[in-house]
Amino acid sequence: MRRYETIFIIDPDLSEEGRVPLFERLKDLFIQHNGLLVVVDEWGARKLAYEIKKKARGYYVRLDYCGTGILVNEIERFFRIDDRVLKYMTVLLEKDVDIENVKEEIAKLEAEKAQTEQSGKSDAVAVQDNESTAGTTPSDALEYEAAEDKTTSSASHVEEI
Repeated sequence: MRRYETIFIIDPDLSEEGRVPLFERLKDLFIQHNGLLVVVDEWGARKLAYEIKKKARGYYVRLDYCGTGILVNEIERFFRIDDRVLKYMTVLLEKDVDIENVKEEIAKLEAEKAQTEQSGKSDAVAVQDNESTAGTTPSDALEYEAAEDKTTSSASHVEEI
């Protein structure tokens, strides 16, 4: 198997509900042609360098996957037929890929994603805790002002040098 990367641009006027069937069809292609989808990286709506089909913006998506040339041909055929896809480009990343290493990479990416989501939740809890304890005692406010004065004076010292 080979490893490929395909970047494609979708019509930016397409809603989230409109993009879901497109992604489902792509996942079906991977299943039908024994491909392995590593990452679907949605970059979001961005300004295009030039207008494509009278659109100044596009919704960018990057696919990282393993498969054969037949899978790549099917994906590109689907993109040519579908009016929601403005442009696409496929690049060969590796000619010979060890599938077990790729599966380990997928597991690591999923673990990092789960860890990021957990830390995001804990950060939100910490912010809530800070908001609930803000201004509890006057001495806390004085300590904050003193710390703020120190940073201001050190900043002015740096400017003088």
